[in-house]
Amino acid sequence: MNSLALWYRRFGEPASVLQPELTAPGALKPGELRVRMHYSPVNASDLIPITGAYRHRTPLPAVAGYEGVGEVTEAPAAFAHLLGKRVLPLRGQGTWQQHVNCPAEYAIPVPDEVHSHLAARAYINPLAARMMLNLYPPQGKRVLLTAAGSDCAILLGQWARSAGAEEVYGIHRSPVHGERLAAMGITPIDQGNTAMVTAVAARADVVYDATGGSLAETLLGVMPEEGVFVCYGLLSGQTFRQRRALPRVEWFHIRNYLDALSVEAWQAAFRHIWPMLCASQYSDVTVYPLTQWQAALQCYRQAGRVSKPLLDMNL
Repeated sequence: MNSLALWYRRFGEPASVLQPELTAPGALKPGELRVRMHYSPVNASDLIPITGAYRHRTPLPAVAGYEGVGEVTEAPAAFAHLLGKRVLPLRGQGTWQQHVNCPAEYAIPVPDEVHSHLAARAYINPLAARMMLNLYPPQGKRVLLTAAGSDCAILLGQWARSAGAEEVYGIHRSPVHGERLAAMGITPIDQGNTAMVTAVAARADVVYDATGGSLAETLLGVMPEEGVFVCYGLLSGQTFRQRRALPRVEWFHIRNYLDALSVEAWQAAFRHIWPMLCASQYSDVTVYPLTQWQAALQCYRQAGRVSKPLLDMNL
């Protein structure tokens, strides 16, 4: 049994360094499942490590991809009940391949009512959004989102409203996102409307920022001192300087919290996420066969994109 996988053996631009390779899946270690993958999305968190941004903790060679959904084809006796079932094969091998080996205890069973297109995207953004809202609660507060058309931000906005946020605003760059955000109960703000951006930031209690760069500096320059600025990404590719002692800046990296989660807490987090995710508006998907991975990367890079590129492993 051979498996097609997208490997990178050096760091660089993903479109240049990713290489499809057909190899036999590695032998299962004790306590591992083997999963035949169905779908895996393209996220910023998948692409950034390929560039070498985290080379100190990214051993090469590596298979790309961090999340996805598939069907269990082999399992140890204690997890035989998962055979033939859909799971998220997390915290194991890269997911941009047809077969993935993963620790059985960390595999997340997928409820029957959840479509595979949604299940494939249930880890990185939903778990990050839930963790941030738990760490920096929005109840009774005015919330401001950057990169508001992104998958993580639209969940943050909807779930902040459900958690009792007084107001939720979303800064976006492409006009196509404005109507979508409004339909979710998130007040859209065009990033080019500097006056409105600064006016809302001057009243914001919590900012969840995914962009960094000059926008982050602008927001920090006018936010109330008692506010909290939560940075969880640098989509601009630029960091930022804080020129005032306050407001407080918090850096959120999901990886910093995973090792502290027990298996029980890990599984419980997803039992909580499934109904929230199913009740939320989420981006549509555009499906590409794994063999068309380059087109999927091009789709991801498109300005104003409103759908998530999804790799289909069912060749």
